[in-house]
Amino acid sequence: MKSLPDQFKITNDKNFSLKDYDTSYSADYEKEDAAAILKDLIKQTAKLQTELYAANTYSLLIIFQAMDAAGKDSAIAHTMSGLNPQGCQVFSFKQPGPEDYKHDFLWRHYLALPEDGRIGIHNRSHYENVLVTKVHPELILKENIPGISDIKHINKKFWDQRYESIRNFEKHLHANGTVIIKFFLHLSKQKQKQRFLKRIDDPEKNWKFSASDILERDRWDDYMKAYETTITETATEECPWFVVPADKKWFTRIAISTIILQTIENLKLKYPVLPKDEMEKLRESKKELEKE
Repeated sequence: MKSLPDQFKITNDKNFSLKDYDTSYSADYEKEDAAAILKDLIKQTAKLQTELYAANTYSLLIIFQAMDAAGKDSAIAHTMSGLNPQGCQVFSFKQPGPEDYKHDFLWRHYLALPEDGRIGIHNRSHYENVLVTKVHPELILKENIPGISDIKHINKKFWDQRYESIRNFEKHLHANGTVIIKFFLHLSKQKQKQRFLKRIDDPEKNWKFSASDILERDRWDDYMKAYETTITETATEECPWFVVPADKKWFTRIAISTIILQTIENLKLKYPVLPKDEMEKLRESKKELEKE
């Protein structure tokens, strides 16, 4: 049987379809065991985070993409709760601003990349440029791209080039030590409806809801098609996508934490070994301290 990460991992499957992935899947896990399992996974990941920082060779970029109400924020909060905040960087990307539009679409995301030894978390990412813009191509016109002065110029060739830019961007990062994990939190339309209603009924969650959320929900099928195409075009062996069920938040968090843990384990990190002269200095320092 496939491991939990392998059940959700997409690399180069050209026949990929979201319909093949159950949004309510929870493997053999039970909700009452979730808290203890997640706590253990976070504890193991925290230990490896220290090794990642000490080795100072790799960085880890974790990307979260999803429809509204899929639980990105809570997933980030829970799965990263036990990590050292000094070794983590979290960026939430909203709509591009005037300064962003003065540069290419990858610019602001490049600026937010994690340093060696650190974990970077992108809540939404450069993929918005082939998701939201695919559903709303008029947004592309704000980028002032040569030869793109009308929506009719935004054709298949344009999107193919943009997917290629993303693949090359990630290939470059991977070759230089940035390990990339891309999560799509796969939510059902029915579950989104339930969560939207909770946001409307709960005064403390009203701020999370906007009337525009309903307008985007009306484009659900368009978004699903955009996600399918994007994942198909940009999933590679080096930078895979993980399509994680999102109807049960407790399982979503277990799956995410398991994938992150396994990814870091696969790096086979070790604490740096000091040169002989540095080891000698340590021994001398120890002697000095023991004399006090």
